[in-house]
Amino acid sequence: MAFSTRLTSSLRPALAALHWAAPRQCRGLSTPQGSEPSLNLGGIFPPLTTPFSPTQEVDYAQLEENLRRYASIPFRGLVALGSNGEYPYLASRERVEVVSCVRRALPRDRLLLAGSGCESTQATIELTVSMAEAGADVALVVTPCYYRGAMTTAALVHHYTEVGDASPIPVVLYSVPANTGLDLPMEAVITLAQHPNIIGIKDSGGDITRMGLMVHKTRQEDFQVLAGSASFLLASYAVGASGGVCALANVLGDPLCQLDHLCRKGQWQEARDLQHRLIEPNTAVTRRFGIPGLKKAMEWFGYYGGPCRAPLAPLSPAQAEELRSTFSANGWL
Repeated sequence: MAFSTRLTSSLRPALAALHWAAPRQCRGLSTPQGSEPSLNLGGIFPPLTTPFSPTQEVDYAQLEENLRRYASIPFRGLVALGSNGEYPYLASRERVEVVSCVRRALPRDRLLLAGSGCESTQATIELTVSMAEAGADVALVVTPCYYRGAMTTAALVHHYTEVGDASPIPVVLYSVPANTGLDLPMEAVITLAQHPNIIGIKDSGGDITRMGLMVHKTRQEDFQVLAGSASFLLASYAVGASGGVCALANVLGDPLCQLDHLCRKGQWQEARDLQHRLIEPNTAVTRRFGIPGLKKAMEWFGYYGGPCRAPLAPLSPAQAEELRSTFSANGWL
């Protein structure tokens, strides 16, 4: 039996028992001490991949099967239509249908975050309303970036304020400079944290100093900071992050939930040991091989990965072997 199977089998009963205990114990690490956040985001969220058929149509049956397996892992919730969901490659109709499918399969006590960021404020508002109607609990709104030179602090504050005002569901800001070439400015985050309908940020930049400062500067607000990668999850918790939206959770969901639990319990040595074994696999399915690598790894752990939509290309045999070696070297295969 593979080491990963032994680990997840041994962890599953304990993790199931902890399903909602950990977020409540945490109370939202980046919210004011002694206060409860209006909507607790504490915990792990996998940003779901979108399954495609061999003809590159959305395969809803395979999506439902993946969701069935994820139901046994104590995630706080799921993210649909994030960067790993090939969001830019989906038509508007498909985006709404994917969120509807996820909501139908997801227990009501788990949160559904749905990507709704578009380049214009008007389009973002319209899609956010559609996501709410499809069953999303929270809108995850990426920074508009096509005209990034014009995306000043003032422009971004205006954009997100308009979206926050119009959205029927809470909004989480999404800064992913690796994809957008744009870091949401600290001044904008601090200002937007004061908006009653903007409850947090997913920061995928990996700058722990910046994340710690966000937590510090928004500590009087109902605002939570989420780590955008498994590679710096432990460090993010150490500076006050509430949870993580981690691509690797599509593959190693139980170990990431265990890391979340260890951090909340202050078991830092065990957490550090586990974090070290997650860094290289996470880098491989994000920066190194991207979504094709993530989908290939999912298949080794019993999930449906399948093809990406063009122009994303599948891994070569040599790349797949390198990816597999990375998981094996860290004890996961």
